[in-house]
Amino acid sequence: MQTDFHAFSIARLPRIEFGNGGVNKVAELCSAYGRRVLLVTGAKSFLGSTFYQQLQDDFSARQLSLELCQVPGEPSPQRVDEAVKQFAAADIDVVLGIGGGSALDAAKAIAGLLKVQRTVMDYLEGVGPELTYEGPALPFIAVPTTAGTGSEATKNAVLSVQGKDGFKKSFRDDKLVAEYAIVDPQLLASCPPGVIAANGMDALTQLLESYVSTRSNVMTEALAISGLRAARDGLLALYRNSDDARAREQMAYASMLSGICLAQTGLGSVHGLASPLGAFYPIPHGVVCGTLVAEATRVNIDAMQQREPDNVALDKYARLAEILSERRIRDHQEARDSLIALLADWTEQLQLPGLAHYGVHENELDHVVAHSRGSSMKTNPIVLSDAEIHRLLVARL
Repeated sequence: MQTDFHAFSIARLPRIEFGNGGVNKVAELCSAYGRRVLLVTGAKSFLGSTFYQQLQDDFSARQLSLELCQVPGEPSPQRVDEAVKQFAAADIDVVLGIGGGSALDAAKAIAGLLKVQRTVMDYLEGVGPELTYEGPALPFIAVPTTAGTGSEATKNAVLSVQGKDGFKKSFRDDKLVAEYAIVDPQLLASCPPGVIAANGMDALTQLLESYVSTRSNVMTEALAISGLRAARDGLLALYRNSDDARAREQMAYASMLSGICLAQTGLGSVHGLASPLGAFYPIPHGVVCGTLVAEATRVNIDAMQQREPDNVALDKYARLAEILSERRIRDHQEARDSLIALLADWTEQLQLPGLAHYGVHENELDHVVAHSRGSSMKTNPIVLSDAEIHRLLVARL
């Protein structure tokens, strides 16, 4: 495939510290911003680990004060507002987020609001007044403990309200980008297989959708390919053996690159559907990605072949087949069919259930389709009709 060097821009990214032992740098980095640190983390996973005890010892040695904010599950606007109110008078110098994507998103939003003292609803896209965020944000350091969302590298804080009239929307601004992203593959060691599967398919989908996005460029395409090769080699291996140190490194790297890419390019139909599905039903985000990605790829390819046979994404999908299968496939139609089959096989191997498992019924799909036209759908390689989106969902019930 010929490389086209069209003009592009790359938005702000964190300073990245990647490698085993990175968590040992956290206290030193926090101390550069002051002595009062707010740790935002999940309900129990990190707090029950040996890494947390070591972090406390490191903070004590540097005479740092540590406040704790726990965010169980996906963060809601109400939980963020409560945390901001709780710590508004604590004179926090730096916010440290350690955990999965939910904890990092919550930490990102809290860091953005502690000095502003407004409800996060004022800034969420698609709901409320959508005010322009002017800051200032507190310094934020992101330390992921899962390999999936890539939140450590993005400016998005995704917040959710669950239920029939719920939503899943982003508080989004360059000022929210972390000062440092500390990506330590050792922190993935405690992830159970189900979490590895869902988060890994989220990262894989983000890389795939970034690669075929209408906003992709030569730099993001190179990063996406690098991340996809790492996910290809690491995801199933880590799912089968969480003690595989090499696979942990590969998936930590793939996840980080997926965040970098999506921050520059946007995503596609899978993530367009993940927002309403995750808001209306109790479906983990990574499960949505994993269960939809093969069928979404099929629908995109069919739509382009019917309406836009010259769409460059058709060749890109053929290239993705070669990358993920590690073989040369000269016939592009064969390659695209192979890609769909491979993605479906991975979904099955990772035991990701269909949508009906979480209470999604066919007579409710029009409601999902109607709420799927957010920012992610806008960078899908082709505009899908409501009927095509509906068929995609029916196929994955």
